[in-house]
Amino acid sequence: MEQTINITVIDREGTSHSLEAPTDMNMNMMELCKSYELPVEGTCGGMAMCASCHMYIVSDHSILERNDDEEAMLDQAFFVKSNSRLGCQIPITPDLDGLTVQLAEVGS
Repeated sequence: MEQTINITVIDREGTSHSLEAPTDMNMNMMELCKSYELPVEGTCGGMAMCASCHMYIVSDHSILERNDDEEAMLDQAFFVKSNSRLGCQIPITPDLDGLTVQLAEVGS
């Protein structure tokens, strides 16, 4: 039985997008954003090796702690904040219902 949750993604222009996210497909936030054609590249395919899915957790949700690979990649990313995460490292689970994230600016 498919369960969907609601997630809000604020794009780089400040527009909010309400997304329905399945919790039974083993997806992560990077994949969800890509499936809705939001500007998240996911260049490395979700291996925490590129930071092209960098986003900020806006809502007050408890997210799994960053692992060493994610920490190392964020150390090299632009515009990192205390609430920075890589979307590929955030699995979509039922407890994320109502999550709000904002896509990080793209550095050069």
